[in-house]
Amino acid sequence: MSRKTLLILLAVVVVIAAGGIAWNLGLFGGSGDVATASRQGYEIQPSDRTLGKPKSKVVLIEYAAPSCPVCAAFNAQSFPQLKAKYMDTGKIFYAFRVFPLRADDGSAEKIARCLPEDKYFTFIDLLFKNQPKWDVEYGIQAPEGVHEGLILLGRIAGMSREQVDQCMENKAEDDRINKVSSEAQARYSVNATPTFILNGASIGSGNIPFDTMSKLLDTELAKQH
Repeated sequence: MSRKTLLILLAVVVVIAAGGIAWNLGLFGGSGDVATASRQGYEIQPSDRTLGKPKSKVVLIEYAAPSCPVCAAFNAQSFPQLKAKYMDTGKIFYAFRVFPLRADDGSAEKIARCLPEDKYFTFIDLLFKNQPKWDVEYGIQAPEGVHEGLILLGRIAGMSREQVDQCMENKAEDDRINKVSSEAQARYSVNATPTFILNGASIGSGNIPFDTMSKLLDTELAKQH
């Protein structure tokens, strides 16, 4: 999914500009030690949610939105193979960052961040697989229908209704989410989800097939030997 966005920095709100709704051809799965390589055009932050080997010289960053159907398709079709071949084996280091397309994405991310870190990716996967229960892209009415859908998923994850509401009211998380999105736009010109950054360079957006992504990762890995 592709949208040009402007961030309102005091709240988790993304304003969709210029009617910019378009679809690309078209993720995903804890955190380890912090790996930093800003000289190469990327920097892994302590707040990032990550998989794989922190000391790997090949770093893949995904910017995605929980409400993005194309992101959900990548999560279902390509990510499991990428995780098994490259992350679980320690070949690469992977970071997942939320690039909100609408305020609902910020709410979903804040719930995920309330859970124990080792449950983060499980909940993101739950959000993707259950978009028809909470996502306006599937005709769910905002804000009531979206809110109730997110409450349902939070309860599936083991939280009470009150806990989910408290998570969604976390203003400190608003600032972090908007900072991540601002940096994505400023550093990588991200305006679509999912967008992938490989060792500091954008390799494209959309539901990139496993075979294509695998070739890109293998090429980058070969450079490191």
